[in-house]
Amino acid sequence: MTSDVLLIPARPTTTAGLLAEAAARRGMTVRALGPGFGELAGRAVHWCGGPHAAARVAGPLGLGLLEPPDHWLTRLPERFTGRRIELTTLGRAARELTGSGRPAFVKPPREKSFPPAVYGPDAPLPRSLPAATPVLVSGVVDFTAEYRLFLLDGEIAAGSRYAVHGRLDPAPLDEDPRGADVRAFAASLLDATGAQLPSAVTVDVGLLGATGRYAVVEANMPWFSNSYAARPEAVLDVVLRAAGPLHRVRAADLPFVTP
Repeated sequence: MTSDVLLIPARPTTTAGLLAEAAARRGMTVRALGPGFGELAGRAVHWCGGPHAAARVAGPLGLGLLEPPDHWLTRLPERFTGRRIELTTLGRAARELTGSGRPAFVKPPREKSFPPAVYGPDAPLPRSLPAATPVLVSGVVDFTAEYRLFLLDGEIAAGSRYAVHGRLDPAPLDEDPRGADVRAFAASLLDATGAQLPSAVTVDVGLLGATGRYAVVEANMPWFSNSYAARPEAVLDVVLRAAGPLHRVRAADLPFVTP
């Protein structure tokens, strides 16, 4: 039995539900977010849910929420990305797409404030968001298969394939025929760049159809990442580290705590 609490949204996602079951098996208290969440202040609370609710509860509950830096993907060597990636603003990206006439893949670095997609002259970027909204812009590539890796202390704690040829197709990483190759690519990536990430993080990687090489898709916060077919108990280990009491955050992870 443990006194730690896993706080999940009032309407939990499938992933939050799976992690809640795993937490309960460990003897953790599971609570759904509601008006009385403040009564949990002073307890060791962990969060599994979206960033907007996280911003509301983090201060009162003393949470330390780890996130990869927005610029991480842009600073990776090309051998890990397979494409040029730029961190810019929504306004600048819209102007450049209009001026060039060429499509590009555009996404928010972390929060899903608009759908990650290919935008261009025939599919303009949303105008409802501030022009200063940060975005990642990259060339358009085709991933044959995509995988989600839950990383803890520089190792893969859990993993899942989530898409094949752009279509949702989850399977446990170790049941995928390319699982060993994905692990080898991840090991090389972490050897070279692991210090630039928090100790608990989610990294998506994919197989590029044009070259047959593996490349990083993106990095995300584990506490707002779909687990797909990854083992919930192992995913929970990563989430607990990435979204728990601020006083437990390791010194090396402090630069990655959400302001």
